[in-house]
Amino acid sequence: MICIEISRPGGPEVLEPVNRPDPVPGPDDVLIRVAGAGVNRPDVLQRKGVYPPPPGASDIPGLEVSGTVAAVGANVRQWRVDDQVCALVAGGGYATMCLAPAAQCLPVPVGIDVVAAGAIPETFFTVWTNVFDGGRLRPGETALFHGGTSGIGTTAIQLAAARGVTVLATAGSDEKCRACEDLGAKQAINYRTADFVEAVNQLTDGKGVDFILDMVGGSYVGRNLEALATGGRLVQIGFMSGASTATVDFRRIMARRLTITGSMLRPRTVQEKGQIASALRTEIWPLLDRGVVRPVIHRVLPLADASAAHRLMESSEHVGKIVLAA
Repeated sequence: MICIEISRPGGPEVLEPVNRPDPVPGPDDVLIRVAGAGVNRPDVLQRKGVYPPPPGASDIPGLEVSGTVAAVGANVRQWRVDDQVCALVAGGGYATMCLAPAAQCLPVPVGIDVVAAGAIPETFFTVWTNVFDGGRLRPGETALFHGGTSGIGTTAIQLAAARGVTVLATAGSDEKCRACEDLGAKQAINYRTADFVEAVNQLTDGKGVDFILDMVGGSYVGRNLEALATGGRLVQIGFMSGASTATVDFRRIMARRLTITGSMLRPRTVQEKGQIASALRTEIWPLLDRGVVRPVIHRVLPLADASAAHRLMESSEHVGKIVLAA
């Protein structure tokens, strides 16, 4: 197979195409002939040497793929050769062949191109487990999603709006704010020209939002607490600000009965990820099959252009997902 190696920690130029032997599926795995591989922020961190793969995972970057089943392990019953699937993986996605636990595979949704389906797993798994499962976001509530035009943001906006939630979002330009609103946000806030705490208070008549999903961290943490309603929940899933620590006023947390939590998806067990996949199949796949929600694809690039894909990711000019076509 052809795959993309991280030759050494560094910039996008360290991503190099190489040849390796095809992986061999274990008893509970499927081998996927890759059509599309989503590009995600954790891939950039891994390339820089600050987010190593968990023990036993491939050193090849890439956390999600789509394609055709080429082989199945001895214990696999739910998938057959030539099935079209998309899958969450702990690594190995930037390749023409990729192993995935059978439990972490899902069918390519109806009407979605198999390459585009490579943009689905990482964001949909992440949003489901953090927003609707752990975050307990329910119809009739109000949510604020930071990074509204990221892969996570575009997914969260669509899913929350489709499930009866009033959605607010932040983005870094008026054009990106319009993109958020086109996806279902009631209003998007340009964080470069407005204070999102003030904007949230105005939009909610001082009540605040019930839920916030944040990938920025740092100074945003305290400001998020100011924007939450009584009983509100903050879920932290990243630190794009570069700061993984923050100072918070616990009096506000106590007085308003707030909850702060967070999670990481990659280190979870196959069993845990399989449970998320099962919930997605039941709760979200019907929305994808009917076209109610869709992966937002900014650009598809050839696998060999992984360096260019990372440059685009780091520019933050994209809206939605970047996909490598194998």
